[in-house]
Amino acid sequence: MEKLKQCFSFIDLTTLNATDTGSRGRLFAENVNRFSREYPLMPHVAAICVYPALIQAVRETLQVPGVSIAAVGGGFPASQTFSRIKELECALCVEQGADEVDIVLSLNYFFSGQYDLVAMEIRQIRQAIGAGAHLKVILETGALRTEENIRKASFLAMENGADFIKTSTGKMEPAATHFAARIMCQSIAEYYEQTHRRVGFKPAGGIVTSAQALEYYDIVNQILGAEWLHPSLFRIGASRLANNLLKDIFSQDLVFF
Repeated sequence: MEKLKQCFSFIDLTTLNATDTGSRGRLFAENVNRFSREYPLMPHVAAICVYPALIQAVRETLQVPGVSIAAVGGGFPASQTFSRIKELECALCVEQGADEVDIVLSLNYFFSGQYDLVAMEIRQIRQAIGAGAHLKVILETGALRTEENIRKASFLAMENGADFIKTSTGKMEPAATHFAARIMCQSIAEYYEQTHRRVGFKPAGGIVTSAQALEYYDIVNQILGAEWLHPSLFRIGASRLANNLLKDIFSQDLVFF
């Protein structure tokens, strides 16, 4: 039960639909507010993750201290635009009120072997959003596929300023997998041994049930240890998981999100 409650606290409550409006962003924030009022002994979700156009609506509505606003930027989900546009979009996200920005590692440059350009983009975006905002770099492991590629992308992201590395956008298959999660967590552990800087891990895409959330919880615990079992270092990107966790925690249907 305590693990389920912890998993709830790791959630980046996510809505990333082409049809999302400001009303959708306000509804998400209002639901987080209402849940906090009605269940004050439960932890809150870690963040609300939206498209840049919804940041202001969420910021104006959200009242729960400690819940971050995350925005996807940098040409999400394909990252196939100009580097300068990516920097500007991410900077504007923070200017609008985002606490965190999720970007996609440039697979165009990666698969062309232009690793210096991958690194440069991440560094420039890191600089553009400032030290006060968290940067999550999405590797899109379903496209990377191999252990070598996932490991290479993990280190490129971490070495150039990522606060978190994230498996997937959720826009392609496969999304999060145990295979990718283990490689990414092993890379984080190795990077920590080398630098003493802790980088967070975020699986995202297709994590719907409590059992699935607990599987990723166990991977993080086994490889990185209990220090990583905190929202500052472990997130789960999900849209349906929250209600399923609540159903299992309270043994009844609670549809808040």
